[in-house]
Amino acid sequence: MEIYQTRPTDPREPQEIRCYDLLEQLQIPFERVDHQATDSIEECDWVSKVLGIEICKNLFLCNRQKTEFYLVMMPGKKKFETRVLSKALEVARLSFAPQELLPELLGLHPGSVSILGLMNDKENHVRLIMDRDVITKAYIGCHPCKNTSSLKIATADVMKKLLPAIHHEPTIVDL
Repeated sequence: MEIYQTRPTDPREPQEIRCYDLLEQLQIPFERVDHQATDSIEECDWVSKVLGIEICKNLFLCNRQKTEFYLVMMPGKKKFETRVLSKALEVARLSFAPQELLPELLGLHPGSVSILGLMNDKENHVRLIMDRDVITKAYIGCHPCKNTSSLKIATADVMKKLLPAIHHEPTIVDL
């Protein structure tokens, strides 16, 4: 499996191309691995090994009324407990958001949820929640809005360049 440090040269979907455009515009270096579609964090195990990082688990959640939306980033191997996050956010009940809202709110399809999708959330309808364990690592692993590639990006670049540029302030929690 080959690791690239440049954008792909073969045809890609527009949402993926926009990710590479943004990373280049912000001068954020990355490493990239192309692979078959991965629809779950378990399918990303071998990608994590190739890139030498742990791919983040990204969950698209909402409140009971479906009026507040959350993108939760946490280490891929960490178990997600709804009650812990609900308590930390002081939200009575969280659940997985309807998948049909992904294209509307983040410009994404199921299986491709990524922090980079927040670039499509111009009106800040989705609140970014990051587990503290994610931000203490040197690198973040994520998809470029398409689950047929994975990226390794320096956490400092995500926090200091990417998030300010896309106007999303993370809420840091201990899950």
